[in-house]
Amino acid sequence: GSGGFRKRKHDNFPHGQRREEKENVNPSSALMKSFKSFQLELDTRHDKYERLVKLSRDITIESKRTIFLLHRFTSAPNGEEILSESDVKLDAVRQKIKQVAQELIGEDMYQFHRAISPGLQEYVEAVSFQYFIKTRSLISVEEINKQLIFTAEDREETTNMTSNSQDKQPHRWSLKVTPVDYLLGVADLTGELMRLCISSVGNGDIDTPFELSQFLRQIYDGFTFIGNTGPYEVSKKLYTLKQSLAKVENACYTLKVRGSEIPKHMLADVFSTKTELIDQEEGLP
Repeated sequence: GSGGFRKRKHDNFPHGQRREEKENVNPSSALMKSFKSFQLELDTRHDKYERLVKLSRDITIESKRTIFLLHRFTSAPNGEEILSESDVKLDAVRQKIKQVAQELIGEDMYQFHRAISPGLQEYVEAVSFQYFIKTRSLISVEEINKQLIFTAEDREETTNMTSNSQDKQPHRWSLKVTPVDYLLGVADLTGELMRLCISSVGNGDIDTPFELSQFLRQIYDGFTFIGNTGPYEVSKKLYTLKQSLAKVENACYTLKVRGSEIPKHMLADVFSTKTELIDQEEGLP
């Protein structure tokens, strides 16, 4: 009747009959062998996916630490040491990416893209942030991918011992950052540049906010060309990018109009107050 539980089809059969059917299954049949091979393939794929998730988490953590280190560049007495230390950290991150590339040898990267995408985005953010500090320009996706080409001098453990001398040549493999991961990493970069603007003003640097304002405006104009035709994640981060640009432009406006009135050591407090007001007006937490 209405409100009762619907009986499943297999409930129409007696339990004893189902038990006999299970006992009569031949484990050595071709059908059972096929399903066991499917089980082994799925388990192997799931294990690899979990390993990639852990590597992506490590890449994210180390990239964030590199970004925190680079934020000390404006206040450090010798910025070259900060940049050299960031190079060491990024080399360690690339070693993690090398392990990801090894896991994906012979695999379709897009089948595991969801597992490694967060780490690659954070790596793009860290590399582009360091590149901007050095050159005041945006690194391209081709330059990022050039740094993700790895070689191995010795692959004897994975090759046949009776192979010829060609197997002893250096083996090369790479991991390419997809255009979507690159765009998402650049979108996150704008937030770090906004923080760099505020910290540089607090240290008495008046020129950096105007450079950042022009640079962020160019990035924003580039993203507007994509519009709603790009992936959903890109259009979602476009709003945050716009907020970062508004905060930097507001800082430049305050410098231009009231820069001579406010002491340099108080400018950062004024910007922090204004950015909090902007967040409240836009409903941001």
